[in-house]
Amino acid sequence: MSLIDIPLVLIGVVFVVVVIRMLLGPSQGDRAVAADLSFFCFIAMTALFGARQGFGAAFDVVLVATLTGLVATLWLSRLIRAERPSDTKESESTGEGAA
Repeated sequence: MSLIDIPLVLIGVVFVVVVIRMLLGPSQGDRAVAADLSFFCFIAMTALFGARQGFGAAFDVVLVATLTGLVATLWLSRLIRAERPSDTKESESTGEGAA
C-alpha cells in the first residue's frame, strides 16, 4: 500500500457521498454543486491514479477535463440563474414606483 492509496480511498468516499447528495438534493442549485464536486473528485482520482501508476498522459487528461469542468460550471450557474425570476420583475409586480 502506497502513500497515494490513502487519498484515493478518501476521495472515493467523498465521491459516493456527493453522488448521494446529487440524487437527493432539495434544489437544483444543490444538485449542480454536487455534480460539479463529483466531477472534480473524479478528476482528482484520475490524477492520483496516474501518479500511482506513473502514467504521464493522465495529467494531460486532467488538464483538459479541468478546463471542461470550469466551462460546465459557468454554464450551469448561468442556467440556474436564468431559471430564477429576476429582481426587476418582482419590483414591477409589487407596484413599486407607482403613484
